[in-house]
Amino acid sequence: MKFTNGYWQMREGLKAFFPAEVHDVEIKGNSLIVYAPCRHIRHRGDTLNCLLFTVEFSSPMEDVIRVKICHHKGKVEKPPFFNINEKRDVNVEIVDGDEYASLISGQLKVRVRKQGDWRVEFLGRDDELVTESSFRNMGYIVMDSGETYVHEQLLLKVGECVYGLGERFTPFVKNGQTVDMWNEDGGTSSEIAYKNVPFYMTNQGYGVFVNHPEKVSFEIASEKVSRVQFSVPGEYLEYFIIYGPEPKKVLEKYTDLTGKPALPPAWSFGLWLTTSFTTSYDEKTVNSFIDGMAERDIPLHVFHFDCFWMKEFHWCNFEWDERVFPDPEGMLRRLKEKGLKICVWINPYIAQRSRLFEEGMKHGYLLKRPNGDVWQWDMWQAGMALVDFTNPEAREWFKAELRRLLDMGVDAFKTDFGERIPTDVVYYDGSDPVKMHNYYTYLYNKTVFEVLEEKYGKGGACLFARSATAGSQQFPVHWGGDCTASYESMAETLRGGLSLGMSGFGFWSHDISGFEHTATPDLYKRWAAFGLLSSHSRLHGSSSYRVPWLFDEEAVDVVRHFTKLKCRLMPYLYAAACEASQKGIPVLRSMLLEFPDDPTCSYLDLQYMLGGALLVAPIFNDKGIAKYYLPEGRWTHFLDGRVVDGGRWIREKYDYMSLPLWVRPNSIVAVGAVDTRPDYDYSQNVTFHIFQLDDGNAVEAEVPNIHGQAEMRVRAEREGDIITVTVDNAAKPWNVLLRNITPVEVIKGIRASQDSLGTCIKAEEGTDQIRVRI
Repeated sequence: MKFTNGYWQMREGLKAFFPAEVHDVEIKGNSLIVYAPCRHIRHRGDTLNCLLFTVEFSSPMEDVIRVKICHHKGKVEKPPFFNINEKRDVNVEIVDGDEYASLISGQLKVRVRKQGDWRVEFLGRDDELVTESSFRNMGYIVMDSGETYVHEQLLLKVGECVYGLGERFTPFVKNGQTVDMWNEDGGTSSEIAYKNVPFYMTNQGYGVFVNHPEKVSFEIASEKVSRVQFSVPGEYLEYFIIYGPEPKKVLEKYTDLTGKPALPPAWSFGLWLTTSFTTSYDEKTVNSFIDGMAERDIPLHVFHFDCFWMKEFHWCNFEWDERVFPDPEGMLRRLKEKGLKICVWINPYIAQRSRLFEEGMKHGYLLKRPNGDVWQWDMWQAGMALVDFTNPEAREWFKAELRRLLDMGVDAFKTDFGERIPTDVVYYDGSDPVKMHNYYTYLYNKTVFEVLEEKYGKGGACLFARSATAGSQQFPVHWGGDCTASYESMAETLRGGLSLGMSGFGFWSHDISGFEHTATPDLYKRWAAFGLLSSHSRLHGSSSYRVPWLFDEEAVDVVRHFTKLKCRLMPYLYAAACEASQKGIPVLRSMLLEFPDDPTCSYLDLQYMLGGALLVAPIFNDKGIAKYYLPEGRWTHFLDGRVVDGGRWIREKYDYMSLPLWVRPNSIVAVGAVDTRPDYDYSQNVTFHIFQLDDGNAVEAEVPNIHGQAEMRVRAEREGDIITVTVDNAAKPWNVLLRNITPVEVIKGIRASQDSLGTCIKAEEGTDQIRVRI
């Protein structure tokens, strides 16, 4: 939201007030409170008829500083509020000196100038400037209509790039954009988003979280090209500066503050197949897909029933349409006997024809208008109402319906929608309906996630959610919504996933080959490779089926190849998933997170890192041409073993069975012995692929079990021509593949094989070490 008209003037229809100087400083406990009038005070008369800003600085945890800007504090703030995980007894140092007042938390300092014009500086290591707010940056706006706003403008340095703000399909670098936090159902082709998160981070080692669930408006190097402005309606604005200074540390601390992603079950990382949306299907159709995948040796792990598992006009009644599914319990039992997990579609809306509508209306479980009527409209479902998740009894009512499905054999829910939330409503707990517009999805998905955890335990719950806000990362998995069958939409989908990863979300998926329309065989095969090298992988569409043989026979080979590759990579991928759950670092991550000191990586949005070692560059054209950047070092192609020098752009052609899949030097990639499923004993016969280990270097990796516990730790080190690989749990057989190293002299271990990829050595039974001379 813009308030200025160029550098000097304000827009018509408003009055603006800005802190001019520090008048007084107060220290209360661990808070530094600064009082700043909107004009310079020359004599006592200047204190009259003068707006006074109250700016409070405090720290909820080390390296994080909270800033609360307040005009009138008498306004009663209604819920909801984001849940902030504050730590007790944070060690802060507050100094009130002659020239400056300051508060220090860990490596981060805020310093307020007491003499002269208003200036607030945030300083990091060695007192290096992180960002600052000074002349006419912090402000209070009064519109002619009476509406009020509080805003802040933080400095962007030369070359500073902004990322995050949820799942956004616009350019990955947000500089130059106006971004409003308002969840909407708009597909992947516009500036509106399903998942709005008022958190951004930059390539200068810090992030900013604006602690408001309502409509926060960001002007990112737009209204003022050297500033990020954020504003909210009302009388106060609260935000946090989160100091890394490494980008991964920024995400780790942000998710300490707002919640870590839960660890999804290992089975959820396998291939998902759905009925698609408006297609016709019954148990026979479903079995034809599932059996067709098995006959073609394509591992399938989850089958999803989309909306029409329920009868039309009845969404949601949580009952199978008996016309096409007369024996749902038997059908689910038969599907599960084939080794499948089952997901079904739901949303938080209750259509008027649903058997639940009368009950919900009678007991007050549905959102109401101010006059007491149930809020209804005809968009999406005729006469639909919305469940009021602020009502504990309504939440329990909703959970009870889900429990019946879980008892029937359902394993996961696709929690669709949650964006079109009206503001002309009254909530059970008195919540502010404007704040609830974005926050509704948090309560909705939390409710569903809780019932899954109740049934399957911690680590056993999995959603497929579309809408989100800050904190929603705790309830994975999230997918990218309604993309289109085109290369342009494939690219915008990746931008959305990268932005969501920079917003604290660890796990993400998308509709392989696009949701709307039907892809060409070429696009289907290229998107399949991208989709199966994402954290979660799903074949889903709108009006046509997505089984590969409907595209061409080569599509069958491609889906088989990349599904099996993903299964073999699960020891590595699930270790990355554990890192996402423990530290908030996404599985699919931007190049910046791994290479913050490479300036080229600040701008890359057509490639990504999958975990810390694998670089993936999907192909976005029908010519098979890949264009991508490799950072410095000797990189190895995972599939064909080529080694090339990085620090440059590469252009080359690939067939459908490959793509740029490169391993960074000095890496270990743990590869499993099973290619038919994602959930197996990862340590049994695991092979540690070791890439370009430099003299004097040591690298480590972990192999978890399917419950996320570290089961095997490996360390590889090189001294001169000797490479030593040690594991800390040698109870199971394990191997080492020295990529691109032949021949070798095996000092300790059993030579197994040698081929174009390198030399494989088996550990002797019960031993914890392999040693070779190269």
